[in-house]
Parts: sequence; structure tokens; C-alpha cells
Amino acid sequence: MAKVLIIAGDYVEDYELMVPFQALQMVGHSVAAVCPDKAAGSSIRTAIHDFEGDQTYSEKPGHNFVLNADFADVKGEDFDALLIPGGRAPEYLRLNPKVIALVKHFAEAGKPIAAVCHGAQLLAAANVIRERRISAYPACAPEVTLAGGLYADIAVTDAMTDGNLVTAPAWPAHPAWLAQFNALLK
Repeated sequence: MAKVLIIAGDYVEDYELMVPFQALQMVGHSVAAVCPDKAAGSSIRTAIHDFEGDQTYSEKPGHNFVLNADFADVKGEDFDALLIPGGRAPEYLRLNPKVIALVKHFAEAGKPIAAVCHGAQLLAAANVIRERRISAYPACAPEVTLAGGLYADIAVTDAMTDGNLVTAPAWPAHPAWLAQFNALLK
């Protein structure tokens, strides 16, 4: 089974971290969840984003998620795949040079990468989506396009696989997104 790295941070979207973390382990993968400047046993705060008919998603407090690995010790070559949850965390994680280097490592090595919602911000910042079909939360479409990606405007319950990249607009796509990602992990 695969060793999957999840890069998260404070105010990551709750479902987009917790569901993949648990589901990937359920099917037998080893999953390490990390956050810059935090060690195993530290917590990050999550936020729950919901779609309630407003012009954008609403945000509510989520859970405190306990990390199970040390960011300082992470080396891309020790993992088979990368998962990037959304929420607000990607907007500041993309400012961390080690995070960007890790994303580039997985992309350049052709390893599977799953990104959901605002996770596309890390893919765009790492400049690894040129001419690739990428889905994301619609508010991230300009970033995908500016990074040379081909924004895929798909249903919120759908996912898109382009080579080693599996992307989706938001957590309602978990069944499709995680199934497509898991298919690449075999």
C-alpha cells in the first residue's frame, strides 16, 4: 500500500482533511498529516465550509485535528503520493518554500497528487499545472488559469484526473475524488 503525505494548516477545511485522512487509512494506506512549524501530537484548527445558498460558502468552527508526523522531518522521497486539502490553509501555506518544494517534488517525480477546493492554490504557486486540466473551488479558477492550467468547471460532486493529478471543487466530491486518487495508488 502507498505512503501518503497530507500537508495541512490551521483553518484547513474540516471534511477535506479528516475524511481523506481516515478513508485512506481504512483502505490500507499509511497516511502522515503534517503542518509547517508543528510536530506530531500538535493540533491544527479546522473550519467547516458549507454551501447554504449564499454567494459563497459559509464558515464555522471545526475540530482540533492532531497531526501524526513532524513537518521538519518530511522528505518527499519517503512518500508515494501527496494530498492537499482546501480551506483557508493553502493561501498561506503557499508562502512556505519547503511546502512549494514538496509539491514540486511530487509533480516532477510523477507521483499521484490529490488536491481539493483551495488546494489548487498550492499547485498554482508551485507552477506544476501548466496545460493540465484542474478542478478547484470556482473562486480559485483565476489562479488556475494564471498558472497556465485549464480550469475544469465540473459539478461539485465530480472529480477530474489528468495524469497524476486528481482534483475536485469541494468536499461533496469526496466519493469521486478519493476513488480516483485511490486508483492511482495501486
